[in-house]
Amino acid sequence: MRAEFRALALGAATLVAASLDATSARADDEWFGVDKALHFGVSAALGGGGYAASAPLVREPWQRAAIGAGFSLTLGAGKELYDLSGHGDPSWKDFTWDVIGTAFGVGIALLVDAAIRSSSPDRGPARTEALELRF
Repeated sequence: MRAEFRALALGAATLVAASLDATSARADDEWFGVDKALHFGVSAALGGGGYAASAPLVREPWQRAAIGAGFSLTLGAGKELYDLSGHGDPSWKDFTWDVIGTAFGVGIALLVDAAIRSSSPDRGPARTEALELRF
């Protein structure tokens, strides 16, 4: 299952990267502009939110991380493709900040999940292993 998510993410990133022409980049498209902070923040929220929303549905943290990252990157790639269709200014720098924000948001979600799991006797690894051994 991991390979499928990686392939999907790689395909989306390749599609966006291939469709964004370096010569069409705006001269005022700076790496640290206000819009880059928005791309980072929204992507971090979407990645972490996707992780949290998938928690009741999937058991493994790596699956939650893949769902959160896939959700955030799909929307980020969609936004850049929408811009490319003439509705905005497409930017590979924007998408780069989407990727960085997604990684940050999913990373924070993983850390919070690990902290909750380690402090909760019901959800901790020892309790889960004990239940699995009984069956």
